[in-house]
Amino acid sequence: MTSASETPVALRGEIRSLTGLRIVAALWVVCFHFSFTPGDAYTEVWKPIRPLVHTGALGVDLFYVLSGFVITMTYVDKLGKRPSGRGWVAFWWARICRVWPVYALLTTLFGGWILYKQTRVTDGFLVWQTKQPDVDFWAWIEQLAMVQLWHRPFFDGSSWDAPAWSISAEWLAYVCFPLLVLLLFRVRRAPAVVLGAVAVLCMVPFAYVCYTTGNPYHPWSWVLRIMLGFLAGACTYLAVRRMRITPRVERVAALVAVLAVAEILVGLWWGWWRGQGQEEYGGVVVLVFPVLVGSLAISRRGLSKVLSTGPMVHGGRISYSLYLVHVPVFEIFWTYMIWEPRIAPGSALGTFLVPHVLLLALVLAHLVYRYVEEPSRLWLRGRGPGRWSRREPKAAQVLAVGTREDPPADRPAAAPVDGHPAVEAALAPARHEASRRATPVHQPGRSA
Repeated sequence: MTSASETPVALRGEIRSLTGLRIVAALWVVCFHFSFTPGDAYTEVWKPIRPLVHTGALGVDLFYVLSGFVITMTYVDKLGKRPSGRGWVAFWWARICRVWPVYALLTTLFGGWILYKQTRVTDGFLVWQTKQPDVDFWAWIEQLAMVQLWHRPFFDGSSWDAPAWSISAEWLAYVCFPLLVLLLFRVRRAPAVVLGAVAVLCMVPFAYVCYTTGNPYHPWSWVLRIMLGFLAGACTYLAVRRMRITPRVERVAALVAVLAVAEILVGLWWGWWRGQGQEEYGGVVVLVFPVLVGSLAISRRGLSKVLSTGPMVHGGRISYSLYLVHVPVFEIFWTYMIWEPRIAPGSALGTFLVPHVLLLALVLAHLVYRYVEEPSRLWLRGRGPGRWSRREPKAAQVLAVGTREDPPADRPAAAPVDGHPAVEAALAPARHEASRRATPVHQPGRSA
């Protein structure tokens, strides 16, 4: 069992700053894809931030680091002690409940659009990808199983909904995670500086390829990106949880977060200058992603405070739906720009509608999250392997999420687990408060 001093209170439950960071990563990807809209009516608008938009694909790598951090935080102590077939299946089911319903819905709906488009075009150009994906029944089954990328060296043309390649890659990471967590659990007590250094080193191969070639898309590069990005996030969490969080540490972490963002921006503009807007030398900034995620997890001020605001957190919660819905919305609109002269690139109506399509994607993401993603996740979690979840002992709950409310005065506090001193320490305040409430207190003017 993890001692109370080993895991900072800030890392229990949802870390709002990291949830807010998700919408930043999602919008980075969305703006990258939106920049391919036919026509140049808004070229001057994009121009000042072109180095940022041009490298929007790196938002996927930021997502991988975030996923590794959050998944490890949630499951390292649950699954890492010893192999457990039941625990593994429960973990996989939890991830399916989280990612599959929206993915399956949008993949199927967009597949229907592709079949319709197939009846209208003669050049075979069905989706806005360099390589056209297979569109048949078995391809649909492969898409639904989220394994369409596993046997392909390149992600282009692997998925109907273009960004879904990264979902297939992440599903592979989830499948492998129960084995990885056995190792993570056994190195969790390594010094924080060592774990942090390993987290940064995990990003070196991808950064090195970007620095030397400006082209990180080589055969099976997607495997390198997901495995090392996910591992970097996992090691970042292990490093952070080994740190003693004090006000001074929080202040330093807040400063580091700002410096990390500044370093990312400098690196992106440097990469744009070096590649003259053609190559992706700016990918070297992935080295800073673990530093950014770790510092935001520690601090509660500055940038963390901004990302923890209500709108940013809600944006983070709808980010997955936004990630999957935006390309279908964009591609359908782009197709009609070609089919309908009234909204052709450069036309008055088409130019007026372009920014509204971006807003439409955001609105649809909210609706999909509200009426599909979250309800289906909750419904599925109570079925199948989700029913295997057992209620944790009270003491374990205190260590995991803190005491939400004091126990009733007429009920004794939960017994410690195996007499662990950390559990005793965590339960001591609750026991004291229960005892205080049970003892009558004389107040002036009132009977005892």
